[in-house]
Amino acid sequence: MKIDQALISRLEHLARLELSAEEREGIKNDLNNILQMVEKMNKVNTDNVEPLIYINEQVNVWREDKVKNQVDRKDGLKNSPDKSDEFFKVPKMI
Repeated sequence: MKIDQALISRLEHLARLELSAEEREGIKNDLNNILQMVEKMNKVNTDNVEPLIYINEQVNVWREDKVKNQVDRKDGLKNSPDKSDEFFKVPKMI
């Protein structure tokens, strides 16, 4: 792929940018450097390399989902300033 002034102008339009001539030239050079780097990476032989799924080898250790230190509903509502039979009452928020 060749990075030329037409492509830079199209990218400038799509990104809603107004670039100076120096900035256009700088972006053109940067994009060409990126494409050269990608071409080098494509030349690397990766036939026997497994795709990387996770960065490290750690395995997540799941805990059992058990209810602990449960407070009875009556005790939980005991100190509430405003409540119904089963719920806390709070001001309406919009």
